[in-house]
Amino acid sequence: MSYARTSLKGVMFYDSTKAYNGVTLFTPVEGKDIWLIDMMGRLVNHWEIPSQPGHDAKLLPNGNVLYAAKIASSPLADLEGTAGIVAEVDWDGNVVWQYKDPYLHHAFARTRNGNTLVLKWVELPDDIAAKVKGGDTGTEKKGTMWGDAIQEITPDGKVSWEWIVHEHLDPSATPRCPICPRSTWLHANAVSELPDGNILVSFMLSNTIAIIDKKTGDTTWQWGESELSHQHCPTMLDNGNILVFDNGMHPYGFAWGFSRVIEVNPKTNDMVWIYGGGREECLDFYSPTLGGSERLPNGDTLICEGTTGRILEVSAESEIVWEFTNNLPSYEPYPAQTRSHMVYSAYRYGMDYSGLKNPGPMSIKKQPAPGTPPKKGEEAMATRLGFLGY
Repeated sequence: MSYARTSLKGVMFYDSTKAYNGVTLFTPVEGKDIWLIDMMGRLVNHWEIPSQPGHDAKLLPNGNVLYAAKIASSPLADLEGTAGIVAEVDWDGNVVWQYKDPYLHHAFARTRNGNTLVLKWVELPDDIAAKVKGGDTGTEKKGTMWGDAIQEITPDGKVSWEWIVHEHLDPSATPRCPICPRSTWLHANAVSELPDGNILVSFMLSNTIAIIDKKTGDTTWQWGESELSHQHCPTMLDNGNILVFDNGMHPYGFAWGFSRVIEVNPKTNDMVWIYGGGREECLDFYSPTLGGSERLPNGDTLICEGTTGRILEVSAESEIVWEFTNNLPSYEPYPAQTRSHMVYSAYRYGMDYSGLKNPGPMSIKKQPAPGTPPKKGEEAMATRLGFLGY
């Protein structure tokens, strides 16, 4: 990727005849804001939240935004992905629900019954940690290795279901990354509810994605150990296949220098579609960390290349039909132009999505009256991303 290309920002390409038209929600790593833009890059809405995002934000069917945010005073604040708060805000940014636990990390998912799945750090017992293979001895966090729990939280903040990794998986039979620090064991970074009520989870440091039977706690399917490398964001598609963002970060201890988005058939473990992987049409596609992918209703795939801040929509034939690069790391003071402004995640919502109807008539932000000071952040959106609505 050339410097000239990486210095381009905002919407860089848009084929309105091929793209899945709608609005895109994205969450920059820097700042305290969540942004919703249209296909031309114009501001539709933006939410300024009290603390830095912890990882992700999603637009719910009721028009509210569910997001994770960091608690700076968390005892594990320096562990990658640690959050501490999952909160829901309405269209105008008012908090309507939140759940706090300083050990929450990475991901969440709203379930069909209105509960919320979360990931939580749990301390590994010493005898379990001693059986974990891989990593440099002495890189534990103050002598402790941290594992994962998946919890389901009710609207009134109660834990209605819990699954703890070391109670179900054998550490001596579960390989992890050989060169990453031993501060965490499997380092879950995604969780979601499947149509049958079971749980899909990503274990980054074991390079695997898995399905957990919610009733028994058993792992009924696991894949990726010889294929994935520090993956993110697995999702089940309508056809039963699973889409996953394969970061390609030092597989087998070596650097690849490229990422992939993979669709895998869990019945056969065959990879039926791949974008990336160093092929000629996508040599510049690489995000060693962060990242995500989403299959759109028209068959295209929305991809968040997190470490470059690039969001692109590609067809089944790997043709780019929409491309956008974030240029909003923070606003006070505006930083100098840099090559990368990282993004945690991005999601596309069609104009018929219920979450866009419930807030009332949705329109592009209009230019304020002369002399009216712009709201914090919106000036940055106008000047740095070149939104056409200003």
